[in-house]
Amino acid sequence: MNKKGAVVGGALVLSLAVGGLMFMNVEAADEQITAVGSTALQPLAQKGAERFQKENPKITVTVQGGGSGAGLSQVGKGKVTIGNSDIFASQKKGVDASTLKDHKVAVVGITPVVNKDVNVNDLSMTELKDIFTGKITNWQAVGGKDEKIVLINRAQGSGTRFTFEQEVLDGKTAKTAQEQDDSGAVQKIVKQTPGAISYLAFSYTDGQAAQGLKTVNVDGVTPNDKHVATNKWKIWAYEHMYTTKKPDQATKKFVKFMTSKKVEKDTKKLGYVPMSDMKVEKNDQGDVKNLK
Repeated sequence: MNKKGAVVGGALVLSLAVGGLMFMNVEAADEQITAVGSTALQPLAQKGAERFQKENPKITVTVQGGGSGAGLSQVGKGKVTIGNSDIFASQKKGVDASTLKDHKVAVVGITPVVNKDVNVNDLSMTELKDIFTGKITNWQAVGGKDEKIVLINRAQGSGTRFTFEQEVLDGKTAKTAQEQDDSGAVQKIVKQTPGAISYLAFSYTDGQAAQGLKTVNVDGVTPNDKHVATNKWKIWAYEHMYTTKKPDQATKKFVKFMTSKKVEKDTKKLGYVPMSDMKVEKNDQGDVKNLK
């Protein structure tokens, strides 16, 4: 189902289609930017695109999901302008990272989420790993009620899944379970399924759409921005916008805008951590060190 809205005689047309948003001026745009990939980054990318369009009415910005793997593959093949990703390009098989330029625009925390009927508020990292590898199958084993654990996983190619498995599973293979292509679908299924557990970016754990699910502490640490910034909360990733080595001027302008003060308030409001707030940095091997 498509929805379209327009301001007559004015400025902005917002077209909502399956998988993405396009922000464009009523008048024909001179330049176009297409950003595809991470659904974890999508809410921030869409808000940034909306603000950018208002200041640059002759540039059309289209933001779509599809997952980090799709974003990296498509920008690598020159099919889109920007590949949005929760992972480094070097971590994606089949992508030549040397041909791409990395623009880190924010940091996202990723947290376990459960259906609100699950009466467990804290898990150890070991318990979390044992749940997702199938060793623990009932909530009673971790202090909850006698209820079957229902795993909801992200599909292969998801940057959110890659980060979760890297930080939590420690090289182990996740148990075969129901898989979903995007964060919105995970959010919906977890809140509708008693006993369900999955993981989501912080940006999907607040607001009306998140009612019916709750986050879970890990090793006594609350999933919040402050703990991400210091690496006290271990499950986090950069939000990358990858371009070619020599992007066009419109794309360079948009990527720069995404880390500006004008967007920073949206970054925090939507559940992301601005790059300027980080006290640590992480490389593509997962090694973390303090920033000077």
